Amino acid sequence: MQLTQVLIAPVVTEKSTDAHAQSKYTFRVHPGATKIDIMNAVKAAYGADAKAVNIIPVLKKIRLAGRGKVITKRPASKKAIVTLKPNQSIDFNKLKSTKK
Repeated sequence: MQLTQVLIAPVVTEKSTDAHAQSKYTFRVHPGATKIDIMNAVKAAYGADAKAVNIIPVLKKIRLAGRGKVITKRPASKKAIVTLKPNQSIDFNKLKSTKK
């Protein structure tokens, strides 16, 4: 898997923003990504070294409508909480240049 496809988007919520004080950053990631892939993608995209990665599967959210008809309100996905090494941070607005 290419490192540019691993990180889909950062998760910006009140809870994830409060975790930045503890050097923890939350990302939506590709469903097939592993912890090693996520560590390497954070290093390549932001230049930050990850100490630990925790992966959380997000189940799809469905709703029943009428006679057994199922409406999917949110597809299944995967989140990753990346803990950085001390004295490092990530600025979501500044990506590391990948051109050579």
